Amino acid sequence: MNLPRTMRAMLFEEPGKPLRLADVNVPTPGAGQVLIRVHACGVCRTDLHIVDGELTNPRLPLIVGHEIVGSVAQVGEGVQHFRPGDRIGVPWLGWTDGECRYCLRGQENLCDNARFTGYTLDGGYAEYTVADERYCFPVPQGYPDAQAAPLMCAGLIGYRSYRLAGENVEHLGMYGFGAAAHIIAQIAVYQGKKVYAFTRPGDAQSQAFARRLGAVWAGDSTVAPPVELDAALVFAPVGALVPAALRVTARGGTVVLGGIHMSDIPQFPYHILWGERVVRSVANLTRQDGEELLAIAPQVPVKTEVETFPLERANEALARLRSGQVRGAAVLGMT
Repeated sequence: MNLPRTMRAMLFEEPGKPLRLADVNVPTPGAGQVLIRVHACGVCRTDLHIVDGELTNPRLPLIVGHEIVGSVAQVGEGVQHFRPGDRIGVPWLGWTDGECRYCLRGQENLCDNARFTGYTLDGGYAEYTVADERYCFPVPQGYPDAQAAPLMCAGLIGYRSYRLAGENVEHLGMYGFGAAAHIIAQIAVYQGKKVYAFTRPGDAQSQAFARRLGAVWAGDSTVAPPVELDAALVFAPVGALVPAALRVTARGGTVVLGGIHMSDIPQFPYHILWGERVVRSVANLTRQDGEELLAIAPQVPVKTEVETFPLERANEALARLRSGQVRGAAVLGMT
């Protein structure tokens, strides 16, 4: 396959400044890496945290984006699991050392030296990218590229949050009904759980969207649902939602914080935590999470709702996400 020498990419050069469309060299895959022709890349809230400077110390200049779907264009030395033409997905967790105490006990998501796609490694807001084959997944058949892209982070982090909520959950709350929640709600309903969706006050459109996906109740995050929750997933990066979720969660329930960044959690009285309620965060993902999600998604089947933008309109997609104007997920399509 004849590869171009240069490609278009949206470069992140300084926090708070718009991404810049530029021509850069097509990367060369190293040992254990694959070169991917990007077909689609999801626009994730974590991308916002990076470009807005809330997640510090990214590699600069940087190509952001970590919900990548594309086809293998070239393989590096020693690659065993993929060959040119394979359609694969790339998630947030892009590399681990395999040697630290976390990796050795099956917690690769907490690796001391982890590298992250679109943060410390170049990502998918470009026509090509390279990735470690260990952290790539075959994309299930039946998913167009744009619809598959949100599964690579919104789906994966959402699924890990959902799994860590526990098994004995009948009534499940979701705060922030965006990309992650709209995927996980479908899985939860498929598995027989009752979903309660919490949105920004007055967001009737998102509440109607949640009901359409099977939520038994949808309302403002400032009000209580009709029943106590067994668990709540907080996807919105708003610390004030943590005590709000605790107040409507039953004894023994779990509140899972599914974002990589959140505003400060305000002080709250001990009695809303008492009763063996648990608050826990989710960090990154494991390959097991990816394998499980991509196995169950076609069974449901999960249908992702996306709004697509061309690569050069990445700043517009980020702005719409920042202002809460995206229903489902935003995705960049490469033409």
